[in-house]
Amino acid sequence: MSNDIQPFRIAATDSQLDDLKRRLRETRWPEHECVDDWSQGLPLAYAQEVAAYWLEKYDWRAREARLNRFAQFKTTIDGLGIHFVHVRSPHADALPLVMTHGWPGSIVEFQKDGWNVQRIARAWAELMPRLGYKRYAAQGGDWGSIVTTCIGIQDPGNCIGIHLNMPIALPDPATMNDLTDKEKSAIAGMQQYNDWDSGYSKQQSTRPQTVSYGLTDSPAGQLTWILEKFWSWTDCDGHPENVLTRDELLDNVMLYWLPANAASSARLYWESFRGALAISDPVTVPVGCSIFPKEIFRTSRRWAEKRFAKVVYFNELTKGGHFAAFEQPEIFIREVRNCFRLIR
Repeated sequence: MSNDIQPFRIAATDSQLDDLKRRLRETRWPEHECVDDWSQGLPLAYAQEVAAYWLEKYDWRAREARLNRFAQFKTTIDGLGIHFVHVRSPHADALPLVMTHGWPGSIVEFQKDGWNVQRIARAWAELMPRLGYKRYAAQGGDWGSIVTTCIGIQDPGNCIGIHLNMPIALPDPATMNDLTDKEKSAIAGMQQYNDWDSGYSKQQSTRPQTVSYGLTDSPAGQLTWILEKFWSWTDCDGHPENVLTRDELLDNVMLYWLPANAASSARLYWESFRGALAISDPVTVPVGCSIFPKEIFRTSRRWAEKRFAKVVYFNELTKGGHFAAFEQPEIFIREVRNCFRLIR
């Protein structure tokens, strides 16, 4: 491993935790929503319930130790500090795999202007050889799907193939008069997202700095900004705690709260939407796609084959949503393995 890589552990200070508790105790709550469901956002009663749990019962030190059980490191690429988890396989001939997700996930942190999806892909293509891997595969969902696609575009000499659990493959106009039921459902889902679920994206892509003040200052604000998406984007039958524990949800929130990265994480939208998103550049490496039923954007095989030159694996699952690895880890792992068995 390169000398440019240093070991790292997550370690919140006592003063950070004391400050969090003070802010939670002093939260100024808004008035109650005027509907009896989640259609206006996270319900006040649930927000208060989780905030109280966060204050009184959530044990960050235990959760911190759990997060630190995996080897973590920091390095600098293109002037930016990168924090990543590096877990080596026990198998000598294992295929190296770089995995990327996106907001409101919590692996990658974007800390300054200029870091769009293409630049992140270039950073990962530099990181993998730095770790000793010249031949590798890439996997991604959410923003990581586009980053991973960019890796396939930009580094085909070293990246042998990619797997996507949210492949961005737009509907083929030639199929509009012959849509399958699943394709009709996918188009309806895109429309639903555009009409009722994309406000966060518009705000973060146009005014990331403005939205960051409230999220950085108020733990209740950061909590609700993220939890609402776990309700909306998981296959949870109406409540996020049907698939994820309250501690797991708060772990993710903490990785935004502690480093105060509301602005930097939102800024990815600003940077990436201002330029091309690599949704049409040619991808020549082998591609695998796993389509989960509650994913935000879904595609069909024929749409994927129109977008990607070599679709070697395509599977539609019966359960799971946007946070596939978080919600259905065994299914997710099986999908990744099934895909790369065909590529390596």
